[in-house]
Amino acid sequence: MQAIHIPGMDDVTEPRRTGTGAASGALRGRMLTSEPMAKHTSWRVGGPADRFYVATDVEDLAQLLRNLPAQEPLVWVGLGSNLLVRDGGIRGTVILLSGLLGEIELRDEREVIAGAGAPCARVARFGATHGLAGAEFLAGIPGTVGGALAMNAGAFGRETWNIVERVETIDRHGTKRHRKRSEFRVGYRTVVAPAEEWYLAAEFLLQADPSRQGPARIRRLLEERAERQPTGVFSCGSVFRNPEGDYAGRLIEKCGLKGERVGHASVSTKHANFIINEGGATAAEIEELILHVQDAVKAMTGVRLVPEVRIVGEAPRPRGENHVA
Repeated sequence: MQAIHIPGMDDVTEPRRTGTGAASGALRGRMLTSEPMAKHTSWRVGGPADRFYVATDVEDLAQLLRNLPAQEPLVWVGLGSNLLVRDGGIRGTVILLSGLLGEIELRDEREVIAGAGAPCARVARFGATHGLAGAEFLAGIPGTVGGALAMNAGAFGRETWNIVERVETIDRHGTKRHRKRSEFRVGYRTVVAPAEEWYLAAEFLLQADPSRQGPARIRRLLEERAERQPTGVFSCGSVFRNPEGDYAGRLIEKCGLKGERVGHASVSTKHANFIINEGGATAAEIEELILHVQDAVKAMTGVRLVPEVRIVGEAPRPRGENHVA
């Protein structure tokens, strides 16, 4: 692990508490070292992060960003879905959003403000119970608002940025900004931001629903998902983007890859665009299976599937080789 000095934190393994009269720049959150990322991903795999920060609030997060070296690699994690962390772990600092920025509030009659750490499913239920329509599809996205914004996550034929009006962001200097949707280039599972910034919150513009049937619609959508997709297992959600005019799952199934396995990782027999950790799988096994599926589908159909899952971190180092401290 590469050691760095972070101003404002004397002992990076313990929270530094501040109170009235505390020195400006002191961090109040909790910094962990060599934190196993398997504890924070829905696949339950992943090596250790050099540094793993749990902020107390937005101002503490902003202070961390100001204090970190400019070259420090950053990885932001919400619920850890749609994320594969390699077995060698992450060199740099992981910032945990889950448990932070989880607020959801109603502003005016049709605007829902949700923090980047709020689970998408909770935003869907919030809108429905407040007599608003348009966010029900978020119930099918197994991540947080921040992750959904970053990749334009979608479900049931809808996408996150379909309902975004504005977002709040933060940059490496801890500077916060409010940006309009028009400032971003949005496509299928892609979002190009105007600068290196990360999401703090989103403003969703929804529609009035006089029938107040939102909760019932969510139940039907989730029942539909349970019929078609594996639930209650260790997976990341959909592994590959759908190619234009087709479905990744259909192509994978057409190639006879349902049930294909590498070690303890397997292609779901229920929905071919899901890879399951059956228990004891490594990130390397999952990544090898992803590559195998890509190669097989390309060879048999001519289509090269593009991963939807974000792959980060390093392969494990050979035994006996240590990181430079």
